[in-house]
Amino acid sequence: MGGYRPVPQPEVLPPDDSYLPPPQPVRRSRPSWAAAPATYLLVGINCLVFLAMLLNGVSILSPTSDQLMHWGANNAGAVLINGEWLRVVAAMFVHVGIIHLATNMWCLWNLGMLAEPLVGSAGLLAAYVLSGAAGNLLSTCVNWVWPLHDAMGNVGFPAGAGASGAVFGLAGVLIVLLKSPRLPVPPIELKKLRKSVIYFAAINFIIGIGTMAPGFGVHIDNMAHLGGFLCGLLFAAPLVPKFGSPRILFEMRRRVAVGMIVGVLVLFGFFLSKLAG
Repeated sequence: MGGYRPVPQPEVLPPDDSYLPPPQPVRRSRPSWAAAPATYLLVGINCLVFLAMLLNGVSILSPTSDQLMHWGANNAGAVLINGEWLRVVAAMFVHVGIIHLATNMWCLWNLGMLAEPLVGSAGLLAAYVLSGAAGNLLSTCVNWVWPLHDAMGNVGFPAGAGASGAVFGLAGVLIVLLKSPRLPVPPIELKKLRKSVIYFAAINFIIGIGTMAPGFGVHIDNMAHLGGFLCGLLFAAPLVPKFGSPRILFEMRRRVAVGMIVGVLVLFGFFLSKLAG
């Protein structure tokens, strides 16, 4: 017979408060600007440009065409005759009054906050600039082919400005990416978000068509909207959303998207230069 061995007893903690569990790390919620820095940066640049315009005597409600052109507005004649191609980019940061700025910035903030987590900050900046440039190039093309004529028959080209072409590009990006099965969001919620973006684009296209009626005081450049929207769709076509995708795959496809759009815009710009020549 073996000797008796006592069964070890579990350690009993004292009944007082001398034992405390290890403290858990405190997670600080990030401010919204830190979650979407590119969106806030773009809104800030647009607002700063408008503030600079005001400080230099530009009307807060109804700037003149000359004032808009001085600050970089797009114009088919200036681009294709004078070779001022920088206007294709600069015009997306210039606005025709405080109401125009406020409506565009509200749309940019809402769509940007939704799109930036899907495409990354660099992707959002690229989508904004490339879509805005695409919209301005298409507007330049249409205004060159079908210019305005005054009562004397003289040809004129309107000054185009605003971020709406770029905003429509973000809408196009969202319409494509919100259909991705990779996103860790219930399909019914994605469907609702996507439908709201589609409604936004459709309603604003219809409003733009309505302003083309004779005698309407405000003219919305629907060609800039259309060009930006198509660019956004094309930009998003090779992308996968940042959420739910391997980082290497996402970054590779984002580079493909940027390179593809840059190539298309360069070719389109070359076509326009030959068209004007």
